[in-house]
Amino acid sequence: MTALGFLYPGHSAEDDYPRIEQLLASDIRLDLVHTDIGEDAHREDALREMGSAQRLAAGVEALRLTGAEAVVWACTSGSFVYGWEGAHEQVRALALAAGMPASSTSFAFVHAIQELGARRVAIGATYPDDVAQLFAEFLRAADVDVVAVRGSGIITAAEVGTWGDKELHALAREADHPDAEAILLPDTALHTASHLPALEELVGKPVLTANQVTVWEALRLTDRRVNAPELGSLFTKEPIVQV
Repeated sequence: MTALGFLYPGHSAEDDYPRIEQLLASDIRLDLVHTDIGEDAHREDALREMGSAQRLAAGVEALRLTGAEAVVWACTSGSFVYGWEGAHEQVRALALAAGMPASSTSFAFVHAIQELGARRVAIGATYPDDVAQLFAEFLRAADVDVVAVRGSGIITAAEVGTWGDKELHALAREADHPDAEAILLPDTALHTASHLPALEELVGKPVLTANQVTVWEALRLTDRRVNAPELGSLFTKEPIVQV
């Protein structure tokens, strides 16, 4: 059994995680601890406070008791808002507090893009435009070519958590760009775990979503790889036969 740990802010799309655990169909357990979200706002100051070392450390002890072998801060905006260097420092502090390998959803996107071999990406964000641009800047610092950015102007994670198929599919379609080799939907408050094959069929290219890449990153930290096509192209790089 491999136990993976996640610090998830508040309550929006946390039910993606048991769904992903089911779709992995392997000896992998996903343990999720909720952190205090503070003010629910896609605004730079609120996001920095949500991702502060104190708030993350508060959830670490409960996570350690689950037997987790690695931890991922399951929040994109609460990590990239610190910038490339600041997000690295956030992860270093989390690893030190947890006593285990650590990462965040922002770095998960970078590593997943590399895994796919994509060079050019388009972003379909639920965030306001200024916050969406901060994510684009973060990716560019990782030498990712961001060819298009679409913001949606949604202020709260609570509202994003109410989105269904219609809104999700519209976001992916509107984010697409002819030059993009993959589309990124960077909000862990967005329900996507049950929709990845449909999204990829809709746009005809890989789609990376926040909760999907977060779990993939935890697997990477523990040196596990799983073939699970229902979780999208990212999970098809390994042989079908699992060890």
